[in-house]
Amino acid sequence: MNNIDYDSTIIKRGVTEIISESELDEKLKKNRRLVIKVGFDPTTADLHLGHTILINKMRQFQDLGYEVVFLIGDFTCMIGDPTGKNITRPLLNKDEVLENSKTYADQIFKILIPEKTKIVFNSSWLNNMHLEEIIKLSSMYTVARMLERDDFQKRYSLKYPIAIHEFFYPIIQGYDSVYLHADIEIGGNDQKFNLIMGRILQSKLGQQPQTILMMPLLEGLDGTKKMSKSLKNYIGLNENPVIMFGKLMSITDNLMWRYFELLSFRPSYEINKWKLDVSNGILNPRDIKIKLALEITERFHGKIKAIQAEQDFVMRFKHKGIPSTINTINLSIPDEHKISLIVLLKSVGLVNSLSEARRLIKQGGVRIDSQKIDDYSIEIPKNTEHVYQIGKHRFAKIKLI
Repeated sequence: MNNIDYDSTIIKRGVTEIISESELDEKLKKNRRLVIKVGFDPTTADLHLGHTILINKMRQFQDLGYEVVFLIGDFTCMIGDPTGKNITRPLLNKDEVLENSKTYADQIFKILIPEKTKIVFNSSWLNNMHLEEIIKLSSMYTVARMLERDDFQKRYSLKYPIAIHEFFYPIIQGYDSVYLHADIEIGGNDQKFNLIMGRILQSKLGQQPQTILMMPLLEGLDGTKKMSKSLKNYIGLNENPVIMFGKLMSITDNLMWRYFELLSFRPSYEINKWKLDVSNGILNPRDIKIKLALEITERFHGKIKAIQAEQDFVMRFKHKGIPSTINTINLSIPDEHKISLIVLLKSVGLVNSLSEARRLIKQGGVRIDSQKIDDYSIEIPKNTEHVYQIGKHRFAKIKLI
């Protein structure tokens, strides 16, 4: 942590807003141990590439010699973040939150350095707060100021209900920074109100306000809305490498450059050179997209599986073949000689419901041994083995016994 100018350049790369830049520079110049905080609410069990925008920035701090605090908001998650919502979110129970958070450590350590990462759960201090402390904390911010928040303002003007507990979310999240004595907090652009709350509470309670680094939101596979599991436009960190590679290859050429900017660890000059060569017709954008897909897939699954995923992709989409590595499933149907196709697909988990199977078949999204199926009433005989394909990325070899 000696080259302050170099550290500052790395830390500011990709950041959309800093509150405030002078504070950040001053903290870096003091060359002391900083508390660098990032919080994630375990609303789902799986992290996706959108989450890694923040995690990658944490890793940059680690590479510069700093430790980071990865905060799992198991308490705040039960309140529910009202950011961007026009309705009151349903409350999660403790069992759901704990189940969702179990896999977080394994996922983040595909990027972060374990010995430079401190994982904390905010329930460890928030569960012990007395009502008196909560009331005192709430008195530090007014309802009028809370209603200045964009999403609350819209809901209030439209006469949509706002539950009292939703006001507590930014306050409680801000208190996390107070408890941890955070020097720097990293968050998405949509979290500005919540991040500033941490600064406000720290100031009121006699601490130096945290510096805020705001990062851009990653667009999902559709190229418009932010990546979200609920919108089904995401790439999960734990996705099968073949599926991950295929999803990355499915994005548009324009979106590819956005993914390079926000996800790639390659130097900017190299990416800019590729972009220029593609625009001049020197390089094929598909070849550059393969470089992106290989880099990201290797990061989460290793080099061997990334190369295998590339080979499967080439076989499927260039040579119109079937992946070389497919899960083989033995499905027992002891009392019948045949099984309905839609029941088969649901039984092995290729679809979530019979209605989804019917819909996909009608839309031409189901193939058996590369042949498109358009009749959802067909039955598959016992003692047969076929390769079943759902959409572009889901395959299974199923043997009926």
